[in-house]
Amino acid sequence: MAFLLNRPTLTRLPWLPLPPQDFTTLLQTSDFRLRLLEAIAAATRRVYLCALYLENEEAGREILDALYQAKQRWPELDVRVMVDWHRAQRGRIGEDQSHCNASWYREEAARRDLDIPIYGVPVQTRELFGVLHLKGFVIDDTVFYSGASLNNVYLHKLDKYRFDRYHLIRSTQLADAMADFMAEQFFNDPAVFRLDKPAPSTRSIRKEIRQFRDKLVHSQYRPAASPPVSAEQLAIAPIVGIGKGNRLNRTILDIIASADSKLFICTPYFNFPRAVVLEINRALRRGVEIDIVVGDKTANDFYIPPEQPFRVIGALPYLYEMNLRRFAKRQRQYVSRQQLRIHLWKDGDNTYHLKGIWSDARYILLTGNNLNPRAFRLDLENALLLRDPQGALRAQGEAEQRSILRHTTPLAHYRQLEDVKHYPEQIKKLLTRLSRVRIDRMLNLML
Repeated sequence: MAFLLNRPTLTRLPWLPLPPQDFTTLLQTSDFRLRLLEAIAAATRRVYLCALYLENEEAGREILDALYQAKQRWPELDVRVMVDWHRAQRGRIGEDQSHCNASWYREEAARRDLDIPIYGVPVQTRELFGVLHLKGFVIDDTVFYSGASLNNVYLHKLDKYRFDRYHLIRSTQLADAMADFMAEQFFNDPAVFRLDKPAPSTRSIRKEIRQFRDKLVHSQYRPAASPPVSAEQLAIAPIVGIGKGNRLNRTILDIIASADSKLFICTPYFNFPRAVVLEINRALRRGVEIDIVVGDKTANDFYIPPEQPFRVIGALPYLYEMNLRRFAKRQRQYVSRQQLRIHLWKDGDNTYHLKGIWSDARYILLTGNNLNPRAFRLDLENALLLRDPQGALRAQGEAEQRSILRHTTPLAHYRQLEDVKHYPEQIKKLLTRLSRVRIDRMLNLML
């Protein structure tokens, strides 16, 4: 890990001043959906939505309809949507592939006399090797930041929800920087095509996709020049990264390394990169108290109950639980004295998708990065890092942590987690077979 030897300091990030009253934490998934719809309806200048996918479900249709209504009311409104190229052109895993989201976009565009571009962004030539995982909705001068995509469970449209983090940041500089990045990197690139119109095959643009990825590797947010921000001011920095050793990866490691007393870490799929594990180990050795909140395997969006038909994808939650059990076993001395506290989240049939880090009272990381090898190597990721030296956001942070912990159970011992021998027979056979040929290690790098 040579890139660990020369990490940039957090002080060199593009910090922007942020008055405390311009930062809002929402604690309910449904509140985020309602606030998003209200902001779209009130927009007068721009609406840029960037997400892994905009799904042809009730919530997705509600969002797309709101965009068309806003454009109809205000024709000069600049409305654009960016989704992952591959994800938009296939069905959901295990479902019929014949009617994908891209065909829905084209149907909607054909029946409306309004032009709203929906761009398919191809981060790699195959979805397995990288997707658009960039987060952030820019509406006029406000950034809606969450790890959520746009469908029913992420926006709690019906009876189930997928729990995430939801923040609103009112900042012209931040909104401009994020919108300018999308415009510069996506709108006119030869590899990026509109999915609301007929688009070429992936095979025919492989060369353009590779060149596009090379360009993204060197891309960064570039906020407009402004006076230096005092180290004592509340400030926010946008960060983007793709590929091994990128700026966002280094920032995440620096945040963990900066902790003097407390770390609070959320991840939906327990599969830390080795570099993150090493920093956590160092933090434990220097006496830092660490809370890690992870979803119970049954709160994983890939979980399939044993009574339902078996599919290979259903082994993933068990693979993540195996990772967590090994980690908790190795760190059992810290778990036993409660210096390391592992919390398992579960709330009925709902699922868990939180990610982010609090380091002492100084740094708060908002991100879509899952803190796993895939995020560190393959996907296009971003984050917003808050520096809060005076504790202006402490009350909001504590309220958010209480909300996160509300449906958790503490892990007192690694044996509270199921062993492989107790897994459903088909899962046990599959994982045993994979481990024998060490394919499970390769899967951990890809998932």
